[in-house]
Amino acid sequence: MPIPENETNTTRQLQQLENDNSSVRLRAVMAVGAAADELFVTTLVQRCAVEPDFSVREALTWALTRYPAGVTVPLLVGELRSEGPQARSQALHTLSKIGDRRAWPAITRRLLTDADQEVARSAWRAAVVLVPEGEEAELAGVLVSQLGRGGREMQLSLSRALIALGEVAVPLLRGAAVDSVPRVRRHAIATEHLLRDPDAGFAYAVEEAKRVVALGSVAPKGDGSC
Repeated sequence: MPIPENETNTTRQLQQLENDNSSVRLRAVMAVGAAADELFVTTLVQRCAVEPDFSVREALTWALTRYPAGVTVPLLVGELRSEGPQARSQALHTLSKIGDRRAWPAITRRLLTDADQEVARSAWRAAVVLVPEGEEAELAGVLVSQLGRGGREMQLSLSRALIALGEVAVPLLRGAAVDSVPRVRRHAIATEHLLRDPDAGFAYAVEEAKRVVALGSVAPKGDGSC
Protein backbone atom coordinates (compact mmCIF):
# COMPACT_ATOMS: atom_id res chain seq x y z
CA MET A 1 0.00 0.00 0.00
CA PRO A 2 1.52 3.38 -0.98
CA ILE A 3 2.37 5.80 1.85
CA PRO A 4 0.01 8.84 1.83
CA GLU A 5 1.71 11.99 0.56
CA ASN A 6 0.95 13.95 3.74
CA GLU A 7 2.71 11.30 5.85
CA THR A 8 5.70 11.40 3.50
CA ASN A 9 5.90 15.20 3.83
CA THR A 10 5.64 14.94 7.61
CA THR A 11 8.49 12.43 7.75
CA ARG A 12 10.63 14.60 5.48
CA GLN A 13 10.06 17.75 7.53
CA LEU A 14 10.83 15.94 10.78
CA GLN A 15 14.10 14.73 9.29
CA GLN A 16 14.97 18.24 8.12
CA LEU A 17 14.67 19.53 11.68
CA GLU A 18 17.88 17.59 12.40
CA ASN A 19 19.74 18.59 9.23
CA ASP A 20 23.33 19.81 9.73
CA ASN A 21 22.53 22.99 7.77
CA SER A 22 20.84 25.63 9.92
CA SER A 23 19.14 27.17 6.85
CA VAL A 24 17.49 23.84 6.08
CA ARG A 25 16.36 23.53 9.69
CA LEU A 26 14.99 27.06 9.63
CA ARG A 27 12.96 26.40 6.48
CA ALA A 28 11.63 23.18 8.01
CA VAL A 29 10.53 24.97 11.18
CA MET A 30 8.80 27.69 9.16
CA ALA A 31 6.97 25.08 7.11
CA VAL A 32 5.92 23.20 10.23
CA GLY A 33 4.73 26.40 11.87
CA ALA A 34 2.71 27.36 8.81
CA ALA A 35 1.07 23.93 8.77
CA ALA A 36 0.27 24.01 12.52
CA ASP A 37 -0.13 20.24 12.52
CA GLU A 38 -0.34 18.99 16.11
CA LEU A 39 1.69 15.93 15.11
CA PHE A 40 4.75 18.19 15.24
CA VAL A 41 4.28 19.75 18.67
CA THR A 42 6.25 17.27 20.78
CA THR A 43 9.10 17.22 18.26
CA LEU A 44 9.25 21.04 18.20
CA VAL A 45 9.41 21.25 21.99
CA GLN A 46 12.12 18.60 22.12
CA ARG A 47 14.10 20.39 19.39
CA CYS A 48 14.12 23.60 21.45
CA ALA A 49 16.30 21.85 24.02
CA VAL A 50 19.10 21.05 21.58
CA GLU A 51 18.89 23.53 18.70
CA PRO A 52 22.23 25.40 18.54
CA ASP A 53 21.22 28.25 16.21
CA PHE A 54 19.54 31.33 17.72
CA SER A 55 17.47 32.12 14.60
CA VAL A 56 16.15 28.59 14.44
CA ARG A 57 15.27 28.66 18.15
CA GLU A 58 13.31 31.87 17.58
CA ALA A 59 11.50 30.19 14.70
CA LEU A 60 10.71 27.22 16.95
CA THR A 61 9.14 29.58 19.45
CA TRP A 62 7.13 31.24 16.69
CA ALA A 63 5.94 27.86 15.42
CA LEU A 64 4.84 26.80 18.89
CA THR A 65 2.83 30.00 19.37
CA ARG A 66 0.68 28.93 16.43
CA TYR A 67 -0.68 25.91 18.27
CA PRO A 68 -3.43 25.95 20.91
CA ALA A 69 -2.05 26.84 24.35
CA GLY A 70 -3.83 23.83 25.78
CA VAL A 71 -1.54 21.65 23.67
CA THR A 72 1.77 23.48 24.05
CA VAL A 73 1.72 24.83 27.61
CA PRO A 74 1.72 21.45 29.42
CA LEU A 75 4.64 20.25 27.30
CA LEU A 76 6.61 23.45 27.88
CA VAL A 77 5.92 23.37 31.61
CA GLY A 78 7.31 19.85 31.64
CA GLU A 79 10.52 21.18 30.09
CA LEU A 80 11.01 23.50 33.06
CA ARG A 81 11.98 20.44 35.11
CA SER A 82 14.66 19.44 32.61
CA GLU A 83 18.28 19.19 33.74
CA GLY A 84 19.34 20.94 30.52
CA PRO A 85 19.59 24.74 30.88
CA GLN A 86 18.67 25.37 27.24
CA ALA A 87 15.49 23.31 27.60
CA ARG A 88 14.45 25.40 30.62
CA SER A 89 15.45 28.70 29.08
CA GLN A 90 13.75 28.13 25.74
CA ALA A 91 10.59 26.80 27.37
CA LEU A 92 10.40 29.92 29.54
CA HIS A 93 10.97 32.15 26.52
CA THR A 94 8.21 30.41 24.59
CA LEU A 95 5.80 30.55 27.53
CA SER A 96 6.40 34.31 27.74
CA LYS A 97 5.42 34.62 24.07
CA ILE A 98 2.31 32.46 24.46
CA GLY A 99 1.27 34.48 27.52
CA ASP A 100 -1.08 31.89 28.99
CA ARG A 101 -1.27 32.47 32.75
CA ARG A 102 -2.04 28.83 33.42
CA ALA A 103 1.74 28.46 33.27
CA TRP A 104 2.27 30.85 36.20
CA PRO A 105 2.45 28.21 39.00
CA ALA A 106 5.41 26.66 37.19
CA ILE A 107 7.45 29.89 37.40
CA THR A 108 9.06 29.01 40.72
CA ARG A 109 11.58 30.78 42.90
CA ARG A 110 14.03 28.08 41.86
CA LEU A 111 13.75 29.18 38.23
CA LEU A 112 13.82 32.89 39.09
CA THR A 113 17.10 32.33 40.95
CA ASP A 114 18.48 29.63 38.62
CA ALA A 115 22.27 29.34 38.64
CA ASP A 116 22.29 29.49 34.84
CA GLN A 117 22.09 33.14 33.79
CA GLU A 118 20.07 32.56 30.62
CA VAL A 119 17.51 30.49 32.50
CA ALA A 120 17.17 33.17 35.17
CA ARG A 121 16.82 35.96 32.60
CA SER A 122 14.17 33.99 30.70
CA ALA A 123 12.35 33.32 33.95
CA TRP A 124 12.33 37.02 34.81
CA ARG A 125 10.86 37.92 31.43
CA ALA A 126 8.25 35.17 31.62
CA ALA A 127 7.30 36.05 35.18
CA VAL A 128 6.42 39.68 34.51
CA VAL A 129 4.23 38.58 31.59
CA LEU A 130 2.44 35.80 33.45
CA VAL A 131 2.17 37.13 37.03
CA PRO A 132 -1.49 37.31 38.13
CA GLU A 133 -2.93 40.53 39.49
CA GLY A 134 -2.17 40.85 43.18
CA GLU A 135 0.99 38.77 43.14
CA GLU A 136 3.31 41.42 41.73
CA ALA A 137 4.76 42.42 45.11
CA GLU A 138 5.77 38.86 45.96
CA LEU A 139 7.41 38.50 42.55
CA ALA A 140 9.21 41.82 43.02
CA GLY A 141 10.59 40.55 46.31
CA VAL A 142 12.17 37.55 44.60
CA LEU A 143 13.56 39.68 41.78
CA VAL A 144 15.06 42.22 44.17
CA SER A 145 16.97 39.37 45.82
CA GLN A 146 18.87 39.05 42.53
CA LEU A 147 20.07 42.66 42.39
CA GLY A 148 23.76 43.00 41.67
CA ARG A 149 23.98 39.64 39.95
CA GLY A 150 26.07 39.14 36.81
CA GLY A 151 27.35 41.64 34.26
CA ARG A 152 25.68 44.61 32.63
CA GLU A 153 23.35 42.66 30.32
CA MET A 154 22.19 40.47 33.18
CA GLN A 155 21.55 43.47 35.39
CA LEU A 156 19.74 45.32 32.61
CA SER A 157 17.41 42.34 32.15
CA LEU A 158 16.59 42.36 35.85
CA SER A 159 16.06 46.12 35.88
CA ARG A 160 13.64 45.83 32.96
CA ALA A 161 11.69 43.12 34.76
CA LEU A 162 11.41 45.21 37.92
CA ILE A 163 10.44 48.29 35.93
CA ALA A 164 7.70 46.26 34.22
CA LEU A 165 6.20 45.61 37.67
CA GLY A 166 5.95 49.37 38.26
CA GLU A 167 5.44 51.14 41.57
CA VAL A 168 5.09 47.93 43.56
CA ALA A 169 8.85 47.48 43.19
CA VAL A 170 9.81 50.93 44.49
CA PRO A 171 9.76 50.25 48.27
CA LEU A 172 11.83 47.13 47.73
CA LEU A 173 14.32 48.98 45.56
CA ARG A 174 14.68 51.69 48.20
CA GLY A 175 15.34 49.02 50.80
CA ALA A 176 18.03 47.51 48.57
CA ALA A 177 19.52 50.97 48.04
CA VAL A 178 20.97 50.78 51.58
CA ASP A 179 22.15 47.17 51.29
CA SER A 180 25.56 46.37 52.74
CA VAL A 181 26.82 45.17 49.33
CA PRO A 182 27.85 48.10 47.08
CA ARG A 183 26.94 46.41 43.76
CA VAL A 184 23.45 45.67 45.11
CA ARG A 185 23.04 49.29 46.19
CA ARG A 186 24.22 50.54 42.78
CA HIS A 187 21.89 48.24 40.90
CA ALA A 188 18.90 49.17 43.06
CA ILE A 189 19.53 52.90 42.66
CA ALA A 190 20.09 52.58 38.91
CA THR A 191 16.87 50.60 38.51
CA GLU A 192 14.75 53.15 40.35
CA HIS A 193 16.39 55.91 38.34
CA LEU A 194 15.35 54.13 35.14
CA LEU A 195 11.85 53.55 36.46
CA ARG A 196 11.49 57.30 37.09
CA ASP A 197 13.29 58.36 33.89
CA PRO A 198 13.08 55.62 31.22
CA ASP A 199 14.84 57.83 28.67
CA ALA A 200 17.98 58.14 30.79
CA GLY A 201 19.53 54.90 29.54
CA PHE A 202 20.98 52.13 31.67
CA ALA A 203 24.61 53.20 31.30
CA TYR A 204 23.81 56.70 32.56
CA ALA A 205 21.69 55.32 35.41
CA VAL A 206 24.53 53.04 36.49
CA GLU A 207 27.05 55.90 36.48
CA GLU A 208 24.68 58.05 38.52
CA ALA A 209 24.19 55.17 40.95
CA LYS A 210 27.96 54.76 41.31
CA ARG A 211 28.23 58.44 42.15
CA VAL A 212 25.50 58.20 44.77
CA VAL A 213 27.04 55.12 46.39
CA ALA A 214 30.49 56.71 46.37
CA LEU A 215 29.07 59.77 48.14
CA GLY A 216 27.37 57.51 50.67
CA SER A 217 23.95 59.02 50.10
CA VAL A 218 20.57 57.85 48.80
CA ALA A 219 18.21 59.96 46.74
CA PRO A 220 15.39 61.58 48.72
CA LYS A 221 12.08 59.79 48.34
CA GLY A 222 9.82 61.03 45.61
CA ASP A 223 12.18 63.52 43.96
CA GLY A 224 12.75 61.27 40.93
CA SER A 225 16.53 61.43 41.20
CA CYS A 226 19.08 58.87 42.29
